[in-house]
Amino acid sequence: SYVQLPSTTTALSVSSTDSTAQTQHLNHLAPANTSTPAPSQPITMDVIKSQQISSRPIEKVIVHPLVLLSIVDNYNRVAKDTRRRVVGVLLGSSFRGTVDVTNSYAVPFEEDEKDLSIWFLDHNYHESMFSMFKRINAKEHVVGWYSTGPKLRENDLDIHRLLHNYVTNPVLVIIDVQPKEMGIPTKAYYDVEEVKENATQKSQKVFVHVPSEIAAHEVEEIGVEHLLRDVKDTTISTLATEVAGKLTALKGLGARLQEIRDYLDLIVDGKIPLNHEILYHLQDVFNLLPNLNVSELIKAFAVKTNDMMLVIYLSSLIRSVIALHNLINNKMLNKEHEKAEDAKPTTVPPVSGS
Repeated sequence: SYVQLPSTTTALSVSSTDSTAQTQHLNHLAPANTSTPAPSQPITMDVIKSQQISSRPIEKVIVHPLVLLSIVDNYNRVAKDTRRRVVGVLLGSSFRGTVDVTNSYAVPFEEDEKDLSIWFLDHNYHESMFSMFKRINAKEHVVGWYSTGPKLRENDLDIHRLLHNYVTNPVLVIIDVQPKEMGIPTKAYYDVEEVKENATQKSQKVFVHVPSEIAAHEVEEIGVEHLLRDVKDTTISTLATEVAGKLTALKGLGARLQEIRDYLDLIVDGKIPLNHEILYHLQDVFNLLPNLNVSELIKAFAVKTNDMMLVIYLSSLIRSVIALHNLINNKMLNKEHEKAEDAKPTTVPPVSGS
């Protein structure tokens, strides 16, 4: 059984034009070319139209808690408090368009911050690690790679292209180890060949966003519960935890609504092209909203609100009565204690004569 929490998706992708100078040292996972690199191509934000994608081999990516713990541990040991990112290989299985990521391991990775076309990925380490993992669990195969991003970078397409040597359709999962927004800290992508509408333009590889989920088997869920026991603050009550969870959910909803508004503002200003698929999804969301002008719905909201206010009022009365009862009991105990003190006989010390 799975415990799943789906994430929202968009149709935004990052594309980078192919460069011969960049791909000369990318045929294998080998050290980067240290010669003078060609001028890096600018990154452009494209909106992939549904009709441009001939097939969708990957429909969903499921990430297990063990993978998240392993990636966070790798980041804390290698790149904590730095601007570096860590990279590794994802293991799991793929069935009917669903990629199930169950394990991972880190791979030594270095890149030049000034020139992202210069980078190094130790493929010998990857091959030796995968051979050892395969002895433990032969069902786990290479399904893609991960990065702590926290966003897509210019050389991600080049690294992704190299993963095709080990798997037909690799996925890229970006893990935000220090999330600043509410929600799932994973974003999954796979690459497709974008066909230009103009026949004179050359096709190029682009990343397409795919829905991602956090799921766990029952055994994993028990393990995570035991790990969280040491992290959980025992001074915080269950009610406070539930209220904090509601507040977090509302903040996440507000952030998503603001993101939708910013996207629509960019379309109105003509800064990005219109994508009908996204607008269809937004229309479906608006169609699910209730009609607040219906009298039955207004009455139901009023009844529900009155019931909740009645419960709050009764709880306040009970709390006040209990406080008064404790105060009266305390006063009665004090009076009994004073009477007991007064009832004790007083002894007069003898006076010695002269």
